[in-house]
Amino acid sequence: MSSSLAPRRKGRVLSVLALALLVPLLSACGFNTIPTNEERAKAAWSDVLNQYQRRADLIPNLVETVKGYAAQEKDVLTSVVEARAKATSVQVSPETLTDPNAMKVFQENQAQLTGALSRLLAVVENYPDLKSNQNFLALQSQLEGTENRIAVARRDYIEAVRVYNTALKTMPTMIWAWIWFTGNEPYQTFNIEDSAKQTPQVKF
Repeated sequence: MSSSLAPRRKGRVLSVLALALLVPLLSACGFNTIPTNEERAKAAWSDVLNQYQRRADLIPNLVETVKGYAAQEKDVLTSVVEARAKATSVQVSPETLTDPNAMKVFQENQAQLTGALSRLLAVVENYPDLKSNQNFLALQSQLEGTENRIAVARRDYIEAVRVYNTALKTMPTMIWAWIWFTGNEPYQTFNIEDSAKQTPQVKF
């Protein structure tokens, strides 16, 4: 029995040694690059969603505060509420980041909400008492900070996607895309008009 076990043990030892040599070789050849970059892009996208959700969470209080001073601005208030509902109804999960239609709808809804917020904040100019209200000032500051965070999160996501997509199309990592990561597709990124690249100014 011992003589039959010896070849098996020898085979296991050789398998372990082969694996020990293969792992660093695969790593050096860029085998881990695609999944690593993919996870970074997913993490960056999660941050984008978190910042948009932070903005959405601020809106109900902002609308209620404005309503207390400018209830007659019903159309503007309603447009913000509706735009918020629409924007939060469409979520692009990491699994659908390769879908250009899903990304397009997401961007359009967020852009509509940005426009509705801009109109709401413009209305505030007509109400001096509202402009000096402490609750409004606090919300204004939080909203401005959130818009800045959104801009940073989008920038980081765009860069993460650039790195990931490049790995799928360039040597030597594209070899692994052909052989091993055959299901990996390029992620969609933001398609922002030059006029919309500036962070909205929330100042009065």
